[in-house]
Amino acid sequence: MSPRPTTTPDQAGYSVRVVAERLGIPTATLRSWNRRYGIGPRQDRPGRHRLYSEGDIAALVRMRELLDTGMSAAAAAAAIRGPALPRGDRAALLAAAFALDEQLVCGLLEQHVRAHGVVETWNGLCRPAFAEVVDRQLGGDRCIDVEHLLSWCLIATLHRLTPPVPSHPAPTLVLACTSGETHSLPLEVLHAALSERGIGARMLGPDVPTEALSATLDRMPAPATVMLWSQREATALTSAVRACLAADARVHVGGDGWQDVLLPDSVVRLTSLTDAVERLGHPAAR
Repeated sequence: MSPRPTTTPDQAGYSVRVVAERLGIPTATLRSWNRRYGIGPRQDRPGRHRLYSEGDIAALVRMRELLDTGMSAAAAAAAIRGPALPRGDRAALLAAAFALDEQLVCGLLEQHVRAHGVVETWNGLCRPAFAEVVDRQLGGDRCIDVEHLLSWCLIATLHRLTPPVPSHPAPTLVLACTSGETHSLPLEVLHAALSERGIGARMLGPDVPTEALSATLDRMPAPATVMLWSQREATALTSAVRACLAADARVHVGGDGWQDVLLPDSVVRLTSLTDAVERLGHPAAR
């Protein structure tokens, strides 16, 4: 009778707690890297604990080394996984969107976010894709449904890859669309880009009445930083700005709606996603 085979550690694997203690990396960070960037055990074991192999651990060590050089987590993970997906290659994305194949659209968006991060996915892929859809609408194509499906898939993908950041004390950054403003996609992207960098924010979403915004600020224990989004001039409400300033909040505004609106000098106008992430991500803004 042959002896029973011995299971090697690489076959058996290590729990996330054991790996965290071995590498000195918090378990929350390991889970985040696994969920957002695919660094760690494969996620195809429903109902079972994910176990790390020696190969997974080697990838984590390399991840930590790249981060120590100043590389972003998204870029480091892309370097570890191998050649990145082409930046801004929207042909496949648009083909899937016009086929109304939400599973494929979400899959393509997830690949791009994992490889290049939220900001690059928005600036280099999604904004040009939406612009092309709008151009087709103006040219007579009946494709408003395509725009809606693409928006939904992007939000669903970002929610899955960049969930709210657990933080203590609670975040003092508030993101809200003004009353009547239902176009919240850019705000969703901003929230995801901040979460990707470990920055927590309270997301109030679309069409937030000024009274509700004031109530939120009243509940917060410390002066807040508020980002007000308005896509249209009709929803660029100075009443919302005044309510935030009355609560001693630092106010930032974004969106085309504010372009011609006179605002107090203390209000900061954000001109792009990159600008918003840099300003709102700075400790002085929170």
